[in-house]
Amino acid sequence: MALFESTTKPTSLTRGDRRAERWGKILRKLLENKGATFGLIMVLGVIVSAIFAPVLSPHDPILSDVDKRLLPPIGQKGANPSYLLGTDYLGRDIVSRLIYGARISLVVSISAVAFSAILGTAIGLVSGFFGGMIDSIFMRLADVQLAFPFILLAIAIVAVLGPSLPNIIIVMAITGWVIYARVVRAEILSLREKEFVIAAQAGGSSNGRIIFEHLLPNVIPQCIVIVTLEMARMIIMEAALSFLGLGIQPPTPTWGGMLADGRVYLATSWWLATFPGLVIMLVVLGINLLGNWLRDMLDPRLTQL
Repeated sequence: MALFESTTKPTSLTRGDRRAERWGKILRKLLENKGATFGLIMVLGVIVSAIFAPVLSPHDPILSDVDKRLLPPIGQKGANPSYLLGTDYLGRDIVSRLIYGARISLVVSISAVAFSAILGTAIGLVSGFFGGMIDSIFMRLADVQLAFPFILLAIAIVAVLGPSLPNIIIVMAITGWVIYARVVRAEILSLREKEFVIAAQAGGSSNGRIIFEHLLPNVIPQCIVIVTLEMARMIIMEAALSFLGLGIQPPTPTWGGMLADGRVYLATSWWLATFPGLVIMLVVLGINLLGNWLRDMLDPRLTQL
């Protein structure tokens, strides 16, 4: 028993040390890349704002006070120190509405990306591995999806089902599966001719085992990169739908809805639309920068950990 412990403990420690060293290298490379660091800060900021919105929000984001309507941000004449970024046309605090708006953006983007990633990856695996008629059917569906304007699809679905959070998630998930399917299919078409797949088939492995144990792990890095970039696109799409009145309905605060409310007051109260637009721009930019760094990190031709 003592001999067994003495021979296994060093191996376990060595394996743990290697894992810690690898994560240390990843963290150092992240901090060395200023763009990726900025992106991580933006992502963490949105997550923290969404989770701790009741704690961080200085005011009720829905409660209106017409006596304090259109107060300018700090630094402008007539500003109120209690309202850092001013108030909107109903006297609601801009900061509080931005913080609570992060919840909608995060829930919608994560849910839509998760659904579209699972659906698109599954279609790409099946289409690429089996080929033939199955591949033709799925790829023609992808072509139809790409040819159909997103706004028209959103208007049609929302008109039938009504504007609600689940319906918005469904609309955006339907439009996002194609990129996963095409990328995964292209990878599978290459991988299925590799020696390890041929050896698994010769060894009697079932198609399901080959797909999930041999092929799926090889396409996960590509899917992770797509997920990070699609998160940014989903945030923009949700804001666009809310801006057009097809997203989450008032009084729930959303970044796109705040933009729509502020466009009427651009000439007199510029802060109503400026701050939501800046938040959307910075968050999307941060996610894209983080996604670009992650793409380089997961590419073995560019980086070795």
